[in-house]
Amino acid sequence: MVADFGAALDGKVIIDIANPVAPDLSGLVTPSGSSGAQETAKGLPAGAHVVKAFNTLFGPVLAKDGPLDAFIAGDDGEAKARVATFLGSLGLRPLDIGALHMAQTLESLGLLMIGLAKNGAGTFDIAMHVDIG
Repeated sequence: MVADFGAALDGKVIIDIANPVAPDLSGLVTPSGSSGAQETAKGLPAGAHVVKAFNTLFGPVLAKDGPLDAFIAGDDGEAKARVATFLGSLGLRPLDIGALHMAQTLESLGLLMIGLAKNGAGTFDIAMHVDIG
């Protein structure tokens, strides 16, 4: 649990990559109206900042060389900028979707993509892409 690290996390940026899905993929296991990222943030010192990222990017896709969109959500602009810079350094295109409450949407998207990989696409070698015209 992140609360166990206490003051050591003060002033740090924590990237939440989790997809908190039920083992049977029937839904998310977070409290209604919340997300895993928001629940993590509750256990952190006030100076720590959670940014949701990476949960919609599966390993097989990350292992390939190619442009990928990485969605991020968080409440602190500086923390999101630091994560965006990190993502860019990995060759990813960071796309900010808003405040940390939007992590709920990213976690639902993660669940959708897991379902798609297991049922429709038949592979985890998939990614969401945004066309900006």
